[in-house]
Amino acid sequence: MITLKGKGVYGGIAIGRISFFRRGGVDVRRHTVTDAESEVARFEKAKAQAISELNKLYEKALRDIGESGARIFEIHGMMLEDDDYNDSVINAIRTEKVNAEYAISTTAENFSMVFSSMEDPYMKERAADIRDISNRLVVALAGKKRLEAESSDEARIVCADDLAPSETMQLDRQKVWAFVTAEGSVNSHTAILARTMGIPAVVDVGDELMRAEDGTEVIVDGFSGHVYLSPDQTILSEMRARMEEDRKAKDLLQKYKGMDNVTLDGTRIDIFANIQGLREVGAALLNDAGGIGLFRSEFLYLDRNEFPDEEEQFQVYKTVLQSMGGKKVVIRTLDIGADKQVGYFGLEKEENPAMGMRAIRICLTRPEIFRPQLRALLRASVFGSLAIMFPMITSVKEVMEIRKTVEEVRRELEKKKIPTSPDTEFGIMIETPAAAMISDLLAPLVDFFSIGTNDLTQYTLALDRQNRSVSSFFDPHHEAVLRLIALSAENAHRHGKWIGICGELGSDLALTETFLRMGIDELSVSPAYILRLRDKIRNTDLSDPSAQRKESNT
Repeated sequence: MITLKGKGVYGGIAIGRISFFRRGGVDVRRHTVTDAESEVARFEKAKAQAISELNKLYEKALRDIGESGARIFEIHGMMLEDDDYNDSVINAIRTEKVNAEYAISTTAENFSMVFSSMEDPYMKERAADIRDISNRLVVALAGKKRLEAESSDEARIVCADDLAPSETMQLDRQKVWAFVTAEGSVNSHTAILARTMGIPAVVDVGDELMRAEDGTEVIVDGFSGHVYLSPDQTILSEMRARMEEDRKAKDLLQKYKGMDNVTLDGTRIDIFANIQGLREVGAALLNDAGGIGLFRSEFLYLDRNEFPDEEEQFQVYKTVLQSMGGKKVVIRTLDIGADKQVGYFGLEKEENPAMGMRAIRICLTRPEIFRPQLRALLRASVFGSLAIMFPMITSVKEVMEIRKTVEEVRRELEKKKIPTSPDTEFGIMIETPAAAMISDLLAPLVDFFSIGTNDLTQYTLALDRQNRSVSSFFDPHHEAVLRLIALSAENAHRHGKWIGICGELGSDLALTETFLRMGIDELSVSPAYILRLRDKIRNTDLSDPSAQRKESNT
């Protein structure tokens, strides 16, 4: 038995046999052509076929996971229509008298090199997009299928060096029980698709995976990130038992749909969903979310070369509010910076971006970015129950400046006879120790708090959560973090304001009772965790004040 350790992308256990992903690649060689225009025509025909394929993928993704998730395929189609890309291919054909396949490959190599050399991580990812669309063109020219997956009636575990979003979407969910990749990131488009599609997955397990053989029995543990090749009977028995437990637990959870989030002693709490865009609204509704506790608006700004305009933002915010049918939707203003860098923002390179120009600091110093977003949000507010949340707050001065800007924008809209809702709530994230420590001063200025536990832990413990070398010191259960959360809850309630948690700790069932005893009013988690959290809450009894002390002493 060989045990590989990677990063779990979506919780679940699958047992089956390896089916290596075959891309149907083509060996590209350079040929001299006598009729360059015929070769250009071949390229144009292949491009039309590729765009048609991408349109079908877009429609499939739209049905399965929603508009935002499908957008990657729309972007790929736009890249195929890019003038610079097309001019480069056609120019190579005409001036060098080479075959279309070779012209595409050299163009892909050149463009990929340019993107790969960029410092911005999101621009670096565009190199993979260029390779993906170029491979699609070359395969179309060769008359081959892009995706070749061995079919079988047996449960298959798809393994690959990595998977592009388009490749992930083409997997037959009825035949594929899990996938494993040698490379990859838990924050990649592919990982996000896996979570949305509900496919157990592990990424970044290393090159040893690629040395296995087709048909090898394998166990994928998406919870722990372990992959077992040729497992022995002991681990097989253990994992089969866990699979059955997981199946029963999921079946059991279905009974909680439509039920209140009420403890055995009658304490009620809201459970909302964290989503990254429109594509996850369906998952939130399917899992019976009481609302949206965190809509990450910065994802509107990623994977593009220019700012989304006011109208585009308005349409997205309007759609999510309408889709939620009157349930509360908390939209966070853009949180760019730190681990989310965007080249066209023109931010200076920083030694420690987590401590630098990010989130509300960008908004308050770049009104040309902030005000269009506020206008779009306020315009959309009449289409549902909107709450606007501002990230990375550290002072009363910042909140006062935000309030002033919001009122100015609202008056501008009123002058233009554009309606806005008077019921829109305005809140802030408590994700810095500074905000927690002065939460008594901040509470009177806002309608609610939401705890961002990821950053709160990072800043409290002085640990970069992106730095693997100090990951063993990262302790979100640290007493200092919990005390800051408790202090914020106390001050929120003292001033009659509600408080939620939208960070990773919200789905940490080991802390659910702790948060309930603190008086947390709302927990916002990934859609897949909503019913598990409801199960935990409905089986918790807060009537025994000693229970928490007993638990902490065990």
